Amino acid sequence: MKLGFVGFGEAAYEMALGLHSEGIDKFYAFDALLDEPSLSERIRERASEANVELVGSANEVLDLCTIVIAAVPANKTLEVARSLTDSFEDNLVYVDVSAATPEVKKQVASVVEGKGSLFVDAAMLGPLPVYKHKVPISASGSGTDLFIENLANYGMQITKISDNPGDASALKLIRSIYMKGVVGLMVEFLEAAKTYGVEEPAIRSIDETMNAKTFVETMNRLVTGSALHAKRRAVELSGSIEMLQGSNLDASISIAAQKKLERLAELNIPDRYKGSKPDTWEEILALLMKENEIYHT
Repeated sequence: MKLGFVGFGEAAYEMALGLHSEGIDKFYAFDALLDEPSLSERIRERASEANVELVGSANEVLDLCTIVIAAVPANKTLEVARSLTDSFEDNLVYVDVSAATPEVKKQVASVVEGKGSLFVDAAMLGPLPVYKHKVPISASGSGTDLFIENLANYGMQITKISDNPGDASALKLIRSIYMKGVVGLMVEFLEAAKTYGVEEPAIRSIDETMNAKTFVETMNRLVTGSALHAKRRAVELSGSIEMLQGSNLDASISIAAQKKLERLAELNIPDRYKGSKPDTWEEILALLMKENEIYHT
C-alpha cells in the first residue's frame, strides 16, 4: 500500500504524523498552496516531520499511490476531483475527507467511479490535533471495505456506514446540528445565569438533570414529554425570552426553541394519546414528518 494526500493542511498533516508513528514510513502529497510564500515553509516543515514527500502535482500523487486521501476545502473538492479525471485507475481508492454536503460527495463519487476507481466518503468526527489518525471516521462508498482493510491495522478508527456515497457526510452534518447547536444554547443559558448571579446553582441543576440517565433515555424523555406538554412549555418559555430581552441579552436560541414547541403543539398529542405520553421519540418524529408531507403536498 502506498498512501498519498491531495491537500496537505492540518488534517493531512495530523493523520500522516499519526500513521508514521504506527509504522508507515513514507507518504506522498501535493498542496496547491506550496508556492505561497507565507505558507510554503510551514508546509515543508510539516512534510519533513511526517516523512511526507511533496510532489509537483495532484496527478502525480494518484499515479504513485493506491490510496489517496483528498483533504481539500469543501467548496473545492468537486473541482479537484474533476481535475484528476485522467489519473483515476482501477487500483485506486480515493478518500474524500472534506466537509462537503452529501450531494457533492455523490457527484465526486460519480467522477471517481466513472474512471474505474473506488470512492470513500469519509467523515471525521473529532478534532485531528487531539486524535490524529485515530480520529473516529464514519465511511461510506464503494471503497470503504478496502480502506478499512488497509488502514485499520495502523490504528485508524473507521466505521462503515454503508456503500452509498454521501451517507457518512450526512451523519456528520446531522451530528453537527446538535453539537454546534448545543453550544449556542449553552452560551445563551450561561449569559443569563451569569447576569443574574445564579450560574453555580443553574449549572448544578442542569448537571443533575442531564446526568441522571443516559443520553438516549434523556432525549426520549424530553422529546416525548415536551410533545405532550408542548403548548404549556411554549408559553412558559415566553417568560425566559422576556427576561433575556429585558436584560438586553440575546434570546435567539430560546425563540427558536419556542417555535419548535409550537410546532409540536400543533400535533395535538394530548388528544391523540388521550392525555398519555408517547413511548418513544420515533412516534413524535413520524407524526412531524407526516404533517410536513401534508404541508408540502
